[in-house]
Amino acid sequence: MSEIIKLDIAYEDSRGIILDIFESDPKDHGALITFNKGAVRANHYHKLSTQYTFLVSGTLAMRTAKVDKNGDFTESIKEDIIKPHMLITHRPYEAHAFEASENATILAFACGLRGGKDYEKDVYRLIMNMFDK
Repeated sequence: MSEIIKLDIAYEDSRGIILDIFESDPKDHGALITFNKGAVRANHYHKLSTQYTFLVSGTLAMRTAKVDKNGDFTESIKEDIIKPHMLITHRPYEAHAFEASENATILAFACGLRGGKDYEKDVYRLIMNMFDK
């Protein structure tokens, strides 16, 4: 299942904060993604890549469930509420979807085929919307 970590501020002073998202673990891809209120994003899984989602601002409902090689659910869908400064790890064969209860911004990182021209090579879209269940 998804690992959700509430990250702690590493340093804070009158200028602002420093919050370490990763330490010594390079990623193959990174993207900034925005959500308008009510938007549903992701609704897919990866067979090879591990994806990391860091919520910068806003609030998201996240639904996750394990799937088999055909994308069929092998367990019940779980829902979590994601708040700023939470880091989520999505492992291979874990379907994930987000719904924004307000405008939101995430940083998405991946180890594996996920960036640029390779974006679709390890994205397996679900037939059903996880928020329709």
